[in-house]
Amino acid sequence: MNYANTVAARWRDKTKPPGSLGRLEWIAERMADIQQCDTPRTAPAALLLFAGDHGVHSEGVSPYPQAVTAQMVANIAHGGAASSVLAALYRIDYRVYDVGVAEMLAPHARIESCNLRQGSRNLRVEDAMTATETNAAIAIGQRAVRTFARDATVVLIGEMGIANSTSAAALTAALFKQPADEWVGAGTGLDAAGIAHKAHVVNAALSRRAYGDTLDTLDTLAALGGFEIAAMVGAYLECAAMRKLILVDGFIATVALLVASRMDPAVLDVCIFSHASHERGHRALLQSLGASPLLDLGMRLGEGSGALTAYPLLVQSCALLDSMATFSQAAVTNRA
Repeated sequence: MNYANTVAARWRDKTKPPGSLGRLEWIAERMADIQQCDTPRTAPAALLLFAGDHGVHSEGVSPYPQAVTAQMVANIAHGGAASSVLAALYRIDYRVYDVGVAEMLAPHARIESCNLRQGSRNLRVEDAMTATETNAAIAIGQRAVRTFARDATVVLIGEMGIANSTSAAALTAALFKQPADEWVGAGTGLDAAGIAHKAHVVNAALSRRAYGDTLDTLDTLAALGGFEIAAMVGAYLECAAMRKLILVDGFIATVALLVASRMDPAVLDVCIFSHASHERGHRALLQSLGASPLLDLGMRLGEGSGALTAYPLLVQSCALLDSMATFSQAAVTNRA
């Protein structure tokens, strides 16, 4: 049964001109296709945030100290971050998974401690993770979906990790076999000189081996990725296996999705893309995945904040589909 077509027929019977709600109509149709029902649902939703530090930070690729990762994880858990505020606003429960933060974190109910290593290795000079570590991080993401997001109808996946935009740019450049300059952006606020230095670091990492030629996707992830990125890959793969709708966040989240889609193309079948990030390369990456994001607000924060901002559009679409009167119910004359 084609549930998207069924929902499209329901929209045509609502008291409005055909297609007049634009992409709000498409959202419910897409959700119906993913959820395999003609009454798509947005609740409960779950936000999974994965955190890890990066050895490449020592190359001066971020204007923020590495300690900010641990500090922001605590801030998110205590409700002070943008993602925390938005999650509370929309009544979305969330957990932060410490997959590879460099500092010890104080226990908190919202923090899951599953630290594999206190930060990845410096990808400029050696592989960021071992194969064993990479598989373990992927398994953490899969387990998070099976446990915390088990009953969720919509899953939002985000990250926290100072210098992870460097890792994400390196991964993308390697998988597309392109130079770093195409993908390296400002991250958390680098100036032009900082961006040029960051690109130099990534190009140095790319020159270590023939990424994409002699290495498969998993090897490339281990060489250039990070613990939180690998965990996101695992979460995407498990969502696809359980056919859970994924509301995709920004650049780093989309890079993790690119990796996951190279491992299992079916991942893209359960995705809705929330927004176009202001980070350089995100638009090109979205285009390569055939994605049309819902919003374009110049955001580049991460933490799942873009996905959280787009989530109300899903709620509105489903509410309109459920509650708008039909022409016969409202005694309104339909078009000829």
